[in-house]
Amino acid sequence: MAPLTSIRTSNGKLEIVNQLLLPHTTEFIHINSIQDAHDAIKTMKIRGAPAIASLASLALSYYLTEALEASPKPEYLASPEALKAHIVPILDYLFTARPTAVNLGAATRRLQKSLTSSLVSGGDVRSIAQALIAEGHLIADEDVGRNKEMSKWGGEWLLNQVGPEKSAGGLNVMTVCNTGSLATSGYGTALGLITYLHETGKLDKAYYTQTTPYHQGSRLTALELQTLGIPSVMLCDTMVGSLFQHHNIHAVARHGIPFIVVAPVSTVDLDVADGSGIPIEQRPPLEACLVRGALYDAGKTSDEQAVVMITPRGIEGIYNPSFDVTPAELITAIVTEKGVAVRKDGEKTFDLSGIV
Repeated sequence: MAPLTSIRTSNGKLEIVNQLLLPHTTEFIHINSIQDAHDAIKTMKIRGAPAIASLASLALSYYLTEALEASPKPEYLASPEALKAHIVPILDYLFTARPTAVNLGAATRRLQKSLTSSLVSGGDVRSIAQALIAEGHLIADEDVGRNKEMSKWGGEWLLNQVGPEKSAGGLNVMTVCNTGSLATSGYGTALGLITYLHETGKLDKAYYTQTTPYHQGSRLTALELQTLGIPSVMLCDTMVGSLFQHHNIHAVARHGIPFIVVAPVSTVDLDVADGSGIPIEQRPPLEACLVRGALYDAGKTSDEQAVVMITPRGIEGIYNPSFDVTPAELITAIVTEKGVAVRKDGEKTFDLSGIV
């Protein structure tokens, strides 16, 4: 089967799949405005740093395309200065949807840089808008190619680390959360590495955690692996240690198992000295209390979905960060589309100069 997609562009329409309803319902949402894009990102109808950067960029491109085709033209197309005064607040607004997502910040800064460059070069308002439209599409389009590059880099590095004798029967790789086509513009990052190993006949099994409270693993990664026909096993988040004790896993963390980070260059923030400087988004407490799924009764699964509360009503102490930070000393390798970086013996930090 064809891989899943997070964003669909056709016939002048920009659509996203509502990931809150997956895996039981596939519903595409039409993104009609900048506000629609902001809401989709903020409420996690679309998630995954590369995917939300692509959506924000495409939303601006479609917004400007519609403006150029409008009659009469909106006032902000009256002059380059009027366009700048209108677009800069839009980019700032899109960034507020998920301000801790590095890729989103990189995309909005890149679009603002394109705007500034066009203004400095003295272009007319139409050419400046067209340059922004092209840049927005480019941000989304280049994601798939770099994902395939980093997946190959990481897959070949892992095969070399494990060695031909131990990898003869195929590698077993564990992944967390969802980092496939649904989290990107296509192919994926860490899940892309697993896909690459599968496509080249070098994978035995993929293991994935449920990843509560949004269940990105049990809902989204499970669906992607099933769609691609990749042999896989789901495990409860708390059972990772047991997996490592009783099964031969070739990649992830601790227990002498390599832990690999697969991410595009746009995710790397060289302005942050270490993990303690990374801002962590705190999601609404209620999200950790609810779960959505298809109704199940006596072995039969209904098409109808429901949201249920799995905690007691009114609990007050809820800690619900959107992600955590793995200390650098626990990471074996960092992979981008430009290559693989490893720590030198005895050092706790990475020199990323060669892969960014």
